[in-house]
Amino acid sequence: MAKQETVEHKYVYAFAEGNKDLKELLGGKGANLAEMTNLGLPVPPGFTITTEACKAYLVTGEEPDGLADQIAAHLASLEQAMGKRLGDPEDPLLVSVRSGAKFSMPGMMETVLNVGLNDRSVQGLARQASGADAQTSGGADRFAWDSYRRLIQMFGKTVCEVPGEEFEHALDDAKRAKGTHDDLDLDADDLRGLVDAYKKIFFKHTGREFPQEPREQLDLAIRAVFESWNAERAVLYRRQERIPADLGTAVNVVAMVFGNLGPDSGTGVAFTRDPASGAQGIYGDYLANAQGEDVVAGIRNTVPLQELERLDKKSYDELLGIMARLEGHYRDLCDIEFTIERGKLWMLQTRVGKRTAAAAFVIAGQLVDEGLIDLDEALHRVNGAQLAQLMFPRFRLDHEFQPVAKGIGASPGAASGKVVFTSARAVELAAEGESVILVRRETNPDDLNGMIAAQGILTSRGGKTSHAAVVARGMGKTCVSGADEIEVNVPQRRFVVGGQTVVEGDVVSIDGTTGKVYLGEVPVMPSEVVQYFEGSLDPEHVDNPLVRAVHRIMSHADGRRRLAVRTNADTGADAARARRFGAEGIGLCRTEHMFLGDRRELVERLILARDNTEREAALAALLPLQRADFEEIFREMDGMPVTVRLIDPPLHEFLPPLEQLAVNVAVAQERGEDVAQEEALLAAVRRMHEENPMLGLRGVRLGLVIPGLFAMQVRAIAEAAVTVTRSGAVARPEIMVPLVGAVQELETVRAEAEKIIAEVVGDSGVEVLIGTMIEVPRAALTAGQIAEAAQFFSFGTNDLTQMGWGFSRDDVEGAFFWRYLELGIFGISPFESIDRDGVGRLVRIAAEEGRAARPELKLGVCGEHGGDPESVHFFHEVGLDYVSCSPFRVPVARLEAGRAAVETDGSDSR
Repeated sequence: MAKQETVEHKYVYAFAEGNKDLKELLGGKGANLAEMTNLGLPVPPGFTITTEACKAYLVTGEEPDGLADQIAAHLASLEQAMGKRLGDPEDPLLVSVRSGAKFSMPGMMETVLNVGLNDRSVQGLARQASGADAQTSGGADRFAWDSYRRLIQMFGKTVCEVPGEEFEHALDDAKRAKGTHDDLDLDADDLRGLVDAYKKIFFKHTGREFPQEPREQLDLAIRAVFESWNAERAVLYRRQERIPADLGTAVNVVAMVFGNLGPDSGTGVAFTRDPASGAQGIYGDYLANAQGEDVVAGIRNTVPLQELERLDKKSYDELLGIMARLEGHYRDLCDIEFTIERGKLWMLQTRVGKRTAAAAFVIAGQLVDEGLIDLDEALHRVNGAQLAQLMFPRFRLDHEFQPVAKGIGASPGAASGKVVFTSARAVELAAEGESVILVRRETNPDDLNGMIAAQGILTSRGGKTSHAAVVARGMGKTCVSGADEIEVNVPQRRFVVGGQTVVEGDVVSIDGTTGKVYLGEVPVMPSEVVQYFEGSLDPEHVDNPLVRAVHRIMSHADGRRRLAVRTNADTGADAARARRFGAEGIGLCRTEHMFLGDRRELVERLILARDNTEREAALAALLPLQRADFEEIFREMDGMPVTVRLIDPPLHEFLPPLEQLAVNVAVAQERGEDVAQEEALLAAVRRMHEENPMLGLRGVRLGLVIPGLFAMQVRAIAEAAVTVTRSGAVARPEIMVPLVGAVQELETVRAEAEKIIAEVVGDSGVEVLIGTMIEVPRAALTAGQIAEAAQFFSFGTNDLTQMGWGFSRDDVEGAFFWRYLELGIFGISPFESIDRDGVGRLVRIAAEEGRAARPELKLGVCGEHGGDPESVHFFHEVGLDYVSCSPFRVPVARLEAGRAAVETDGSDSR
């Protein structure tokens, strides 16, 4: 029994005990450190504290029973492996304490390096370092005191919430006193003084001396990493990336290896392929005489990874071999962190690397060619959100636009906006509807709010692996980093480049592909991916690896998917574009859009009709216009189904607002003008006024109350279909009755419609289906009854969400959704991605009961959810026949329908 208790409460794993498949338990970093250890790669010894320990701590605020003893046992093993003791004054073992959640959250949680240093062990560290080379880059003393000041700074900020800027100011003061801008110019005495200054800052804010007991440092650092899971920036990042809030973070305790021992030491980040473009080659950043945080923080500009070949060819060659091995093992782009300690290469981390949308498609195609994955796996590795990014426009450049600076294209895209220098200002202006570019020397995790709000990020420091670059790529934001020609002055809210001063509020444009920065707003042009979808680029004859990769994966998605993809279109032009984008029909043609513009007058005549004669005259005038609309659409969709929704909104939406009309009439009466017609209109508007029109006289109710309205539309549809068919094309109309809540409503409309269709169609061969939109909760719950009278259902998930939640979409999104998202009540707006548990259950019930009553019932969806990637997967699971979405979203829906088939039904081709 005691043995069972030990197994159940195992909170700590040595690296050799884990593997890459234990990310849920060991976090991504711990699982991959274990995997590299088991592959025999040079990983510093260490151990991982599990996510279960973190979750237990976050519930109680205390370490779970047994954790302290398990840490002590694994620490003793680590000390034995290294031949050193934590914080030993003579020959100290130092460790890093790093977070590591299941999903990568770069920079969002905490890290503390050099744990174990104190006033005594710093001397031992200096002696330890001097054993090999006492005079390397300022000597061992400099290295030891530099490491100590880093510990106090990171520990103070991370563990004790000391304001980080106070440490930064003290460092700036020390460099100023030395007459330098580079911290490498500070010698051992300077750094010893800086340690004293840091200790005073620590005492001022905590009321205690910096802790000297190494195990206390370790325990407090572990707790701080646990608590950082719920830090504001981590919560915000999880919400942005849709990462579940209940996963917790693991903690990795790793023996320190030092990249700041001199010019023969250093640290870097490497990618096995270019994370921006997917191109094969050697990509990454290296920084000599530095610790890992210096690279990602962007405090000094790095050199390209290729430069390491000149600096240390032995380590360079070994690194390339490890990179190739890891990519082959993981079968994907790998992101690798490494340190070189006096010529010895150490691997500190690997993970499947974040990449841009373009790189995701290109790399997936490359790996298929290399035989590492098949096309099903390639389809699994890309997604609709990435495809949507690729369809965004890019800059249209000519001789008028010359860049004022060039940095590193860290995350592609074309972004223009007003310059802001703080995250708070970015959030403020974005809330006012402004497009902004966040400009910083370098970003840090506290800038996440501003990065989310901004259209793009521009930094003067850092490279492709800086915080700004990594986070921007993960979010799909345009980013240019390391534009060192730009002198950023945050306090004065301006930057200077090439003798020109740009102040907050000025507009700049940044190109995340080329790294170029332009003053002013640069016009944009369609992306090549859009040109491919529209048919102007032939993927077989274009020298563009992205277009070829998109074509290949989209073709496979189309071959794998079960769901058809239609479009929402109300005009011939929209229909034609959607068809070029791959739409297989129209799932929603809104007829109310055909009554706008010049036709409003005819609608007013219909509303103001005093008797049947006037009403029939108005309907007769509308009939040929409606018929012409449908003919155009049927011709464009030749042979494809077109679902036409009969008029849905209340008629008063086609009339002037009541208050405005009342004022106009009163003013005209005061002037003695003839206002008989306006008074009649006002009377009609008052008669039709409703407190809640979305729950009033609209949809099927309107068709039943206004004689001849639906009949006119049905006749126009049928006549158009016959005309188009007799001209040689094929019309496949489907008439959809909106807002049905009871089968009797549909039966009444259908009976009248069938008489008209039979009269018009005759022997033309045209078939017209009649169905309904399921958008009222009662319709979903009585779907078995309604299916008796319907040949198809189309789920109107916009209204179904409104009525299911009791929300008015037009009001609540601005009123309180932001707060619901902030509090975690919503992970995402239910209007953006379908609420599976509530609204989704209504869809599932209606689908199951409808098909039970009528097995051949056709099922589709035409709300905005039809183009949402997550929702498409749900509709596949439920068994719908098609989704319908806006033309621009058709490729996204096609891709996700293919992914859903592969992921839900399993792979047939592997």
